[in-house]
Amino acid sequence: MAKVGTIQVWIFTVVVISALVSISECAKKPVTVARKEDIPFIKCQVCEKLAAQLHHQVEKKRAEVEPKKISEYQIIEITENVCNLKKAEADWILLIDIVEHGDKLQLVEQESEGQCNSECKTIERACQEVLGYSDTDVAEYLYKSKPDIDSLVNYLCKDLTTACSAKPPPVPKGRTPGEVFVPKSSKEAEMEKMLKSMEGMPGAPGMKMYSRDDLMNMKNFGGEDGDDEDDDDDEDDTQFPSKLGKALRDKENTKSDLKQKITDGIIKTKDTLKKHANKVSNWLRQRWRGLKKAASKKSTKAGKAEL
Repeated sequence: MAKVGTIQVWIFTVVVISALVSISECAKKPVTVARKEDIPFIKCQVCEKLAAQLHHQVEKKRAEVEPKKISEYQIIEITENVCNLKKAEADWILLIDIVEHGDKLQLVEQESEGQCNSECKTIERACQEVLGYSDTDVAEYLYKSKPDIDSLVNYLCKDLTTACSAKPPPVPKGRTPGEVFVPKSSKEAEMEKMLKSMEGMPGAPGMKMYSRDDLMNMKNFGGEDGDDEDDDDDEDDTQFPSKLGKALRDKENTKSDLKQKITDGIIKTKDTLKKHANKVSNWLRQRWRGLKKAASKKSTKAGKAEL
């Protein structure tokens, strides 16, 4: 019974996750893209914040694995994910707002995570351009040298890349302002963190992020209309164990039928091969006898001729 209960919980979890993923895909939300034209104005600042994050996350991981020594692979995993918004290592990007001051763009850190729109995607893109294919080089430097933040900034932003080799150009006067920073609710941020941690797990492939507003705006999700369907849901719940049992039995029957078909096929093939083998064997025996008779006649005739 405990095993069946575990199966029920697992199936229920997968169904819930699949439903939420479907909701997120169906919700109509404007697609936002990075503003590539803004990257030159913020690239050096992004590199400096990236270096600070790499140092912070590596030190945090080092403390987590103590008394063991942090591995180079664990550091590489951080460097590979720190510029990918689908990964928890890149959550620092969600805290930053791009603010225009005169002819400059400044990265201003906020107290809570914000909705990820074009500015968020722009910072992610700038981060990826800075790190590029150098993630393993940075990981090796962090692993072997154990640098402080200032040394890491110099290495990443001036030696390894040219992100801070020159001053950023002035922002053109006609630049279109970015969107307003909109903080997430604590529940929404917690939900997205949970989904990120579950991404890639068996039973939850291709999971996508979605906002709380998307869920609440969907039909009958979190609204009053959903209460009218509670009775029907209760009836379905009472039938769930029997439906699960039937599904498992059908699956077992299908397996049994397939196994029987394979067995029958093997037996049939074996009988067919056996018949062919017998035919070939009989043909060879007859052929051998004919050759022996012919040879015997030739030897008899040769003996008579000598006499």
